[in-house]
Amino acid sequence: MDDRTRSVLRAIRQILRSTEANSRVLMRATGLTTSQLVILRMLEEQEQMSAGQIAQRMGITQATTTGMLHKLEARGLLARRKGEQDRRQVWLSLTPQARALIASTPDGVHERFQQRFKELEDWEQSMLIASLERIAGMLGAGDLDVAPLFDAAALDEPARTDPNHEDAAPIGKGEVQ
Repeated sequence: MDDRTRSVLRAIRQILRSTEANSRVLMRATGLTTSQLVILRMLEEQEQMSAGQIAQRMGITQATTTGMLHKLEARGLLARRKGEQDRRQVWLSLTPQARALIASTPDGVHERFQQRFKELEDWEQSMLIASLERIAGMLGAGDLDVAPLFDAAALDEPARTDPNHEDAAPIGKGEVQ
């Protein structure tokens, strides 16, 4: 393996380690996964959303979204309200407990990246996007539909929790989604 290849692979591993460490810090501080925190922050911005809107905005399946929403609701972080015109529609919003938790959550790798990326010139942003998309393609991951999250936890949870899925494996006791 040549030096350039090693350098690229080392940089990829550093990114992975950073996101894994961030996920552990977040979990210890709040008991939330990165994906769950992103949902809470989306609801903080929008005031209320449907589960379908959350799934679409995060780029994840409805089943994955539903699982995360159930966990957040069980912790008393989400409130549900039926739609006024269409009673089948369910609107989700934050509870006061969720707002307090968000306010106490330390800035994570997403926030740091977003701020620093915004500070780059347009040509630098474009160069990074093109390079990373090329690397994703070289790794065979270019066609995967994934959410724009730095989350060490897999976002394909339905594959692990859906008993009808061919790769299903039960989640162990105490394991967090």
